[in-house]
Amino acid sequence: MGEDRRLRAVVELAQGMAAAHTPRESWRAAALGACHALAGSFAALSVWERELGRLRVLANVGERAPDEEEFPDGEAYPVHQFPEITEFLHERWAGGGGPNAWVETAAGPAAGPVGYCHQRVAALRRRRRGCCVVAPIVLHGRAWGELYVARPVTAPVFDRADADFATVLASVVAAGLAQTERLEEARRLAFTDALTGLANRRAVDVRLDEAIELHRQEGAAVSLVVCDLNGLKNVNDTRGHAVGDRLLERFGSVLSLCGAMLPGTLAARLGGDEFCLLAVGPPADEVVRIADELCRRAAELELGEGVACGVASTADPIGPVRSARRLFRLADAAQYRAKAVRAAKPVVAGREGPDDPVVRLADAPSPARGERRRFRGRHEHPHP
Repeated sequence: MGEDRRLRAVVELAQGMAAAHTPRESWRAAALGACHALAGSFAALSVWERELGRLRVLANVGERAPDEEEFPDGEAYPVHQFPEITEFLHERWAGGGGPNAWVETAAGPAAGPVGYCHQRVAALRRRRRGCCVVAPIVLHGRAWGELYVARPVTAPVFDRADADFATVLASVVAAGLAQTERLEEARRLAFTDALTGLANRRAVDVRLDEAIELHRQEGAAVSLVVCDLNGLKNVNDTRGHAVGDRLLERFGSVLSLCGAMLPGTLAARLGGDEFCLLAVGPPADEVVRIADELCRRAAELELGEGVACGVASTADPIGPVRSARRLFRLADAAQYRAKAVRAAKPVVAGREGPDDPVVRLADAPSPARGERRRFRGRHEHPHP
């Protein structure tokens, strides 16, 4: 491959990873870019999971064998089967060398010390490939994983120039992975409450909009549990804000635990002493049962005075729900009623007959200025 073509291949790989929106897209772009750049028929990206002592495959691209999935859930190999990733490379770095790529063939080692390639050679033969080049990926000064590109038996064997080029490609992949990590961290911070580690209001807004669209298209049940932690102000005033923060963190853990009882449920802190659970799919009665469990556990906390909890579900008789803000107003109105009557159990919108007071409250005109009742809807007036 000429220098110009190799340069274009490097640029295409970097651009492909930069355009990725998710880690999976980034992994796939890395493997595809390397496969194309090295004229391979197959490529894989793997990560070294130190705590588990294994090399886990993140993405397989190109001509995959029957046992190779594009994004495998369980394809992992004990690192003792590939000691070069933990021993040979570290010895080389300790001696001042770099993490250079190496070539192996189905016939045996083409480069590198004897004894480091038996598993890879067996894999080449098993999958009817002729040769491979393996390039270590170094991220933040540590061995992160490897880039693997293979050719079929009928293709030319990788040479030293290919291995050197694979080393360059691995460094480009490392830069792309670092960028992906930064973007993921930025997304995490943007959608995470710093104190509790739960989702924040922005995350709820995004997920709820998506859920309501799914409800409109497919009729999926969408349920929202809105909670107001009682007694936080008193804790802050009498014992200090550090203790108040402990109460918020403790309740956040309880909320997370209860949310985990409903698969796929989002647990969030909306702000201050306000929290919520967003469930898509489970029956309304199951959501109410979990909300009741949440109230019971909150009442048993050593701090605070329990929780006021309101529930609204599209599966209950609350009228058509065509917007996220209406479901929010219904859940908020139910929570307001629970707080007003000091209910020990959740109040559920739509379960008190045709003239349900919670539904009336939620759909009433906006309150006069100065009235204590308030809703979190993103718009001033409630419309279905």
